[in-house]
Amino acid sequence: MPEFPEVHALSERIDELVRGARFDRADILQFSSLKTYAPRPAELRGATIASVGSRGKYLVFAFEDERRLLVHFSQGGRVDVEAPPKSTKPRGSVVRLRFEERPSFLVKEFGTQRKSGWWILAAGDDGPLAKLGPEALSPEAEALLLSSTDTRRVHTILRDQRTIAGMGRGYTDDVLHDAKLSPTSQLGKLDADLRATLVASIHRVLVDALEVERRRSGGLPTKLGDHFTVHGRSGEPCPRCAADLRRVSYEDHEVTYCPTCQTGGKILADRRLSRLLR
Repeated sequence: MPEFPEVHALSERIDELVRGARFDRADILQFSSLKTYAPRPAELRGATIASVGSRGKYLVFAFEDERRLLVHFSQGGRVDVEAPPKSTKPRGSVVRLRFEERPSFLVKEFGTQRKSGWWILAAGDDGPLAKLGPEALSPEAEALLLSSTDTRRVHTILRDQRTIAGMGRGYTDDVLHDAKLSPTSQLGKLDADLRATLVASIHRVLVDALEVERRRSGGLPTKLGDHFTVHGRSGEPCPRCAADLRRVSYEDHEVTYCPTCQTGGKILADRRLSRLLR
């Protein structure tokens, strides 16, 4: 899933292309992807783009009249920048956003799940953004992590968009590895030093990833996460200690970690396998 570094860097690239342009139309290629009924897409025609940015994992097109168009890529969403604009409908197409005398942007989705979506918000309506917690790199998120008594696992908290917005499985794995924290660590039980280490790791991992993403051109490529340190690399050597990275499989996701660096040599039980053996 595209997370904060991918989405924010993408927003910067698109902003350079369409800021000040007039919106032409949205070609709806997957009808269930539009999550709002009003304003209607046709009502945006001729509206001028003030800026393109991000909020959490959402791509945000802001218009001068304060309406907004949001895109969420879910797990397999990607973007093609089409210059010149196209009219084709590749497999997995979701929506094509067109602008006057500018490239078009094709949102598409890989995999069997069809969860990518887009919203058109009236001025003053925050829609799904209203439920988001503070941005992962914000002072508000730092204050929360340094003071919260939340006893949920840190891995869960960092992925919970209502608590902290922008991170998913990939960068959460990398952050906990950078901080030398177990995936099972509970935030409320961490001392002040470990919390400070966690905050520093979040900033280091996300800022480094953002710099990598800023070197890309165009849209969102099919393959993302090629610069993850540990996420998705189970069986490979830990880049810090060379021990084999391990994974824990849950029903809907996997966690990658280093037993030597993060769990004191303990191999965490595979939750999916444990259920099968009951």
